[in-house]
Amino acid sequence: MISAITVRFFRHTCLTFLPVMAAFSFLPPVNAQSPTPNLPNTSNQAQPLDPNNPNVLRPTSQNNTLLSTAAGQRLMTEASNAVASQNYTLAAQKLQEAREVFNQMSNFYQELAASFSGIDNRIADSQRKKALETAQMRDDATYQLALVHRAQNRSELAVPLLVQIIRSQNPTRDLGKKAYQQLFELGFVDTPFPRTGSTTTPNTSQSNQR
Repeated sequence: MISAITVRFFRHTCLTFLPVMAAFSFLPPVNAQSPTPNLPNTSNQAQPLDPNNPNVLRPTSQNNTLLSTAAGQRLMTEASNAVASQNYTLAAQKLQEAREVFNQMSNFYQELAASFSGIDNRIADSQRKKALETAQMRDDATYQLALVHRAQNRSELAVPLLVQIIRSQNPTRDLGKKAYQQLFELGFVDTPFPRTGSTTTPNTSQSNQR
């Protein structure tokens, strides 16, 4: 038979234990998590152009998502300002970004032109014209980038860009001639073009093969 003293002891113990349990119920749970790893320091700077593969254009900045002529021209202006202050590293970055913007726009316009060809020729012709315009802007940015690399004494980066311009523009166009002249001044080629007092004759056999 349980005595009255024992009953009072259990009552006192329960009344003391309940507030302690209630206090523990409000404590935040302890999560067994490993320490958060340090995230890599991502940079928005343009990556150096691979001289062995100048056609690979890698988006390197969030600004490149703004696919518009105005965005590309703004980058060109920023590059010109950097060149004026002889900050060639920043100029190269801005020109690379402008080149990527114009190149992506040109590719997208070409795809649209191909998609509407035979369906709506008016739209196809409009998109094809925009593709040519933005390709010209891309080549202009590429030429300026080659000049910046040359100012940095980095001919290994300038030469692939100049060759790409000649292939894109054709050697007989103004920008193509300028690009070839740069190659001549760098000593990469040893024959001037156009030759003084001579005219160029197109190779009809190669033209028919294309």
